[in-house]
Amino acid sequence: MGEPKSPSQDQLHQTASSSSTVPPLPPPLPRQPSSLLQPSQNRKSRSKVIRVFRSVFRSFPIITPACRMPSLPMGRMDSSKTASSGTRVSGTLFGYRKGRVSLSIQETPRCLPSLVVELAMQTNVLQKEMGSGMVRIALECEKRADRDKTSLLDEPVWTMYCNGKKSGYAVKREATEEDLSVMELLKAVTMGAAVLPGKSEVEGPDGEMVYMRALFERIVGSKDSETLYMLSPEGNNGPELSIFFVRI
Repeated sequence: MGEPKSPSQDQLHQTASSSSTVPPLPPPLPRQPSSLLQPSQNRKSRSKVIRVFRSVFRSFPIITPACRMPSLPMGRMDSSKTASSGTRVSGTLFGYRKGRVSLSIQETPRCLPSLVVELAMQTNVLQKEMGSGMVRIALECEKRADRDKTSLLDEPVWTMYCNGKKSGYAVKREATEEDLSVMELLKAVTMGAAVLPGKSEVEGPDGEMVYMRALFERIVGSKDSETLYMLSPEGNNGPELSIFFVRI
């Protein structure tokens, strides 16, 4: 009988490959298409005459030196008077408890965001401010010759003040997938505040997404000033939150 033949290198390689074959990973789940709608462009086609008219009759008062925010009579606005003074938009403040809070502005809750700004404040800090009473947020940027044609809400960075105290820099950004997921979940919500599921059970309450959504009255004072006044439910004394965009 002849000596047994040793397996060739090719046979060894095939045997090792077959024994160590890893099953292929399952394909990723298909991403669900967003049902959010594109905002209409009707508001962008207003005539110059209408814009001038609105500028004259809807400009807010003189800016105070402390944080350059417009002053309001008695600290509040009469919601019955603001009901027809501007355009209503949907505004959402949202963020993880120990993360920075973001502001999303939508034409309606079912539209894609027209503006997303990451504010210079943690979500839990803003919650405390909201619990203590009226909150005024001023977002300021400087006038520059090369920005004459830049829309105010297209400015990339603002200095942020909250109730007269400088808190840092707010940054405009494109809506992320997470932002769109939040807006998708809240598309049936017009007004309200609640907590969305957190990122993981390990992180506990700090990993929860907190949001507050409300209707805002958007008043365009000029090309360098816009204001968002939160509309309170009927019977309340005006908005609890005002957001001022100012170019100085």
